[in-house]
Parts: sequence; C-alpha cells; structure tokens
Amino acid sequence: MGFIRQQEENLAMRLLRWQYQKNNTPEPDPLVLKNQAGRIVDDAHRIARERGSNILSIIKSLISDMKNKP
Repeated sequence: MGFIRQQEENLAMRLLRWQYQKNNTPEPDPLVLKNQAGRIVDDAHRIARERGSNILSIIKSLISDMKNKP
C-alpha cells in the first residue's frame, strides 16, 4: 500500500472515530474500523474517477452519510 493511500485511510479512520464520538456510539474494533476506512477510501476513489471530484470532500461526505444509516 502506498503512502498516500495510508494517509487517506488514516484520515478516514480519524473522521470515523470523531463521528462515533459525536453520536455517542461505541467505537468498533480497530480492525473493523480499518476495514470501514478502506471501503470509504475505495468508494471515494471510484467516485472521484467518475466525477472528477476532490477525494477529501468525498470521504467526508461518505462518512456523514454513514451516520444516517441504521
């Protein structure tokens, strides 16, 4: 895994942790959190290729959408 990919996943993990704390939801196991972050980054890259958008804004949007799902 490349350096930039690692940084994107680390950012996604920080944002996920913040979202869990904000919603007073218990944080999942670190491995689960890492898998969630990886899926978010994958989705962000796919969306960026399709739309030509900024990866950071897509990651933030995907994480905020997760909080609205049951």
